[in-house]
This record gives sequence, structure tokens and C-alpha cells, in this order.
Amino acid sequence: MPILIGIAGGTGSGKTTVARAVAGAFLDRAVLIEEDCFYIDRSKVPFRERKDLNFDHPGSIDVDLMIKTLLGLKNRERGNIPRYDFTTHTRKKETVPVGPAVVIVVEGILILHYPALREILDLKVFVQTDADIRLMRRVKRDLEERGRTLGAVFSQYIKSVKPMHEMYVEPSRQYADIIIPEGGFNLVGVETIISQVSKMLRYIED
Repeated sequence: MPILIGIAGGTGSGKTTVARAVAGAFLDRAVLIEEDCFYIDRSKVPFRERKDLNFDHPGSIDVDLMIKTLLGLKNRERGNIPRYDFTTHTRKKETVPVGPAVVIVVEGILILHYPALREILDLKVFVQTDADIRLMRRVKRDLEERGRTLGAVFSQYIKSVKPMHEMYVEPSRQYADIIIPEGGFNLVGVETIISQVSKMLRYIED
């Protein structure tokens, strides 16, 4: 059965870099899935209200669809990943086909928060990075990739990102099998994950 790895951590922690490195180590045997793709579609909410929604709360994610998709991949089936538009805060009509794969990597801030999701993970990782560094990375990403203004980024950070991190993301660290300080810059940490996954693969393939 394929191995499912969950990689969590705060916004800007470097979890995506870690996830890409781990998935990349197994080439075409692996798929990488981002939690952000599973935001609940808010297209029926007026844009003025939609842009002010709390997207860092666990209720913002369609966790049932995410778990269903991941379970399908664990059963060696192909999956269809939703596409999300961060500018309009809506789910696109088209999906992205993925799999099958023997290594499935799913990453996001809340991956270790949901009990039902934790139950199906074979390896749980938390990426720990200083809050100031995470904020700087968040600002850079939202300005360059998501078309936000500096004022909007800081407003969202104060209103939802920081409090949700303290309430939901940071406490989920206790469920991690491996904690990686400083994200993708921690090469030893990344290699530790890759090594562990390789051992798990050898076990299931023997």
C-alpha cells in the first residue's frame, strides 16, 4: 500500500520546500498535494465579504474531500485535485489528475490538526520556524504570487493568521513523528525524512 506523509507547519515555515524535496527524492513514484487546493468554494459569497473570510481556520478546508481523495490514492487509484484561485477566493471548475503513486506527500498548515486525517497518515512531520522569518516569507509570497497589497497582508496576518497559528497550528506539533527546525534549509532534517520513507518503502515492498 502507498505511504502517506503529512507535512505541517506555520505559514512561511518552509513546509512546502520540505514537501517538494521529499516528493522529488522519489521522482515519478511520488505525488505532492497541497492542503490549499481543498479550500471550500466561496463563490456564492459576495467578493467584499469573501476576501475578509478567515482562511486559516480549520473550517475553511473541505477536509472530507481531502481525506476521500487521499484514501483513494492510498488504494492505488487516480485522484482529481481541485484548483483554487487565490485572487478571487473561489474554486476553479477544472481539476488536476494525480497518481497513482507509492509515495503521497500532503502539506499544509492544518494537516496535523484533523484527527481523521492524522489516522490515515503513515508519517507525520512538523516544520518549526521562527515567527519573524515566517512573516517575512508570507509577505513576499502574497505580494508576488497572490496579488495582495501590503496592507491587506498585514491585516490578514493580525486578524487571522497569527491567532489561528497559536490556536490550531502550533498545538498540532505534538502529533508529529518528526520535527524539522528551519524548513528546507535543514538538509539533515530533510534527509532524515527521505531516509525514513525509504525504509518504509523497503518494508512494504519486501
